[in-house]
Amino acid sequence: MKQVLLADDSEIMLDRLQQMLLPLAHVEVVGTCKNGLEALNSLRFLKPDLAILDVKMPGLSGFEVLKEIRKENHTIKIIILTFYSAEYQRTRAMKLGADYFFSKVDDFEKIPDVILQLTSNENE
Repeated sequence: MKQVLLADDSEIMLDRLQQMLLPLAHVEVVGTCKNGLEALNSLRFLKPDLAILDVKMPGLSGFEVLKEIRKENHTIKIIILTFYSAEYQRTRAMKLGADYFFSKVDDFEKIPDVILQLTSNENE
């Protein structure tokens, strides 16, 4: 069972992500966070296998959370989400150590497939 932490300041987006992940048999959402500081603390405490972080959150941005958690944990898989999918943001996310960067507008539906791919690769 792969544990996933979700962090987004939008309740609607958190609900959508949870509903999207619900059918995945080997995935368990272990926490949801509405701001960056809560996300960072939850990542440290819960130590999930994967985190989905929104770029724009109160307190700390998804980029700041990513930068901090990568100082401590290099194995957790990180997916960065944003409505603002400018190429410079994608480049920044990847330089900071994100595994994936998705636009909530264009790429949102790819998330379950990527998570299935990540979990099946690790189960082999």
